[in-house]
Amino acid sequence: MGGVKFSSGFGLPVASLLGICVLLAGCGKEPVSPARKPPEVTVMTVTARDTPVTFEFVAQTQSSREVEIRARVAGFLEKRLYTEGDVVKAGQTLFQMDRKPFEAALLSAQGQLAQQQARWEVAKATLARVKPLAAQNAVSKMDLDNAVGNERETRAAVLAAEGTVRTEQLNLSYTTIASPLNGLSSYAKKQEGSYVTPGESGLLTSVSQMDPMYVNFSLSENETLKYRDEIAAGHLIFPPRSEFIVEVVLADGTVFPNKGKLNFLAPSYSQGTGTFLVRAVLANPDGLLRPGQFVRALAKGASRPNAILVPQKAVLEGARSHFVWVLNAEGKPEQRVVEVGDWQGDNWFINKGLRAGERIVVDGAIRVTPGGPLNIVDAPGAASTGAADGQPAKANGGKSQ
Repeated sequence: MGGVKFSSGFGLPVASLLGICVLLAGCGKEPVSPARKPPEVTVMTVTARDTPVTFEFVAQTQSSREVEIRARVAGFLEKRLYTEGDVVKAGQTLFQMDRKPFEAALLSAQGQLAQQQARWEVAKATLARVKPLAAQNAVSKMDLDNAVGNERETRAAVLAAEGTVRTEQLNLSYTTIASPLNGLSSYAKKQEGSYVTPGESGLLTSVSQMDPMYVNFSLSENETLKYRDEIAAGHLIFPPRSEFIVEVVLADGTVFPNKGKLNFLAPSYSQGTGTFLVRAVLANPDGLLRPGQFVRALAKGASRPNAILVPQKAVLEGARSHFVWVLNAEGKPEQRVVEVGDWQGDNWFINKGLRAGERIVVDGAIRVTPGGPLNIVDAPGAASTGAADGQPAKANGGKSQ
């Protein structure tokens, strides 16, 4: 006798129908999810201390002395005696003009001088003979006056002739054109055989002194007023007599080995740009810096007393202000509005909103909710303990000042 099998009217086994019913019964219930873990964040304690400040500027180098080499007399250019682009010495001959016309003019002037000197000698001898005769009334008073006047006239002619000789000697010396200083030479604007004249058309080349080198940058009116207000409020201290130390950073990020100092502040703002010029000077004995380079100038020597620095990643930006997450006495996060100042390296100066000793969220701040639970991990180092010393200060938004 075989076992009894039950089946439904639809041809499905009863066991299959029971399984489907169990599944349908479970569809109406919500799935059970595991408990959500609190976000892991790092926390640091805010400290306040005197912090060195470095101001960064976009700057351009300039020769401390640049001289245009021009022709001082008219004539033909005979030779160029230097290699374009080389460093030349003071007194080194750069160009030679044709000397022959000037030598001839000098000879003519010297001949005129000799003639006038001869006439003067005759006039002096005549006067010497007439004077004793006039004392004896052997000649008339008019003869004495004529002799005196002729001697003076010939003496004046000698002086004029001597002046002409000196002029021609100078003109002859001007045919040899030398560098007045040690510096880097430019290309020759006139070539051999050119006729040159004094003035704008007589520009031959230029020589730029390389040591020392100037570094020029500008301060806007807004920056000047901002620094003045911060100094008045005690938030910023400049070095005595504004004796900043200036470092230069080249385009590839290398730091120029020699430091400089400020040596000029423009007395007024530029009407075109609304900025005033600041100039630093530094030694450049090896000629590493060339005129016209764009560099970064770092002005060091200022400080912010009792300053609070926090990492930039700890500061979030809301719809109307910046804020940080501060842990209250119960260890719960609270949103705190802060007033941010300049950047200093990877940190941000906080002007208002935080006090020394408070704990703030650094990493993971974007996942924090007000009063929510946190998995707190202390930061390995506090950013406000001077980690940014020597880093350049930047304005909000990362723009160099």
